[in-house]
Amino acid sequence: MRSNDRTAPAQRVGLFGGAFDPPHRAHRLLVESALDALQLDRLHILPTGRAWHKARSLSPAEHRLAMCELVFGDLARVCVDRRENDRPGDSYTIDTLDELAREYPGAELFLIIGEDQLAAFKTWKRWPEVLGLAQLVVAGRAGFPPAATPVYGDTRDDSPVPHLRLPVPLSPISSTTIRSMVSCGAEPQELAALVPEAVAGYISTHSLYQQPS
Repeated sequence: MRSNDRTAPAQRVGLFGGAFDPPHRAHRLLVESALDALQLDRLHILPTGRAWHKARSLSPAEHRLAMCELVFGDLARVCVDRRENDRPGDSYTIDTLDELAREYPGAELFLIIGEDQLAAFKTWKRWPEVLGLAQLVVAGRAGFPPAATPVYGDTRDDSPVPHLRLPVPLSPISSTTIRSMVSCGAEPQELAALVPEAVAGYISTHSLYQQPS
């Protein structure tokens, strides 16, 4: 028997973007937590294309996309989405949200960002429209004090930028640290606590991060 479309629950679709240069174990933990806490039907991992806000140049897109596949490819309901690298010009979240809102008509969209991104959120292109299209969900990040906001599921929110909190443990792991370790000669086995073995091997095979960044 076919379901009645008028009573079927709306899809819940998440977006998690970033440089992923490289993706690491804290990224994986965040994604697993988001799938569970937000009860997502689909989560798009979106490696940044041309990043307007980054002072340094990112590694080539194909490397970052390949490493994301190694980190997230085995997770059900997750897809590594290359659209921001295929789109010409600078990457803006509002453009991706516009596209996904058309691809998932009627869906609830959840935009997952880190504490550092929340601090700069009002510098984003058309940020009020971002809030109109998606619920902002913030994951804590070591070194950034959290705003006084509730965990996901509590509707109270007195912060200037409305958002929900994702209950995920803080982690000191950062892509910057990993790149620095590799540029200083760290072997793949030394990165085991920071990135999956397959990513450590990929970094070594393709001689990534040999120069300080």
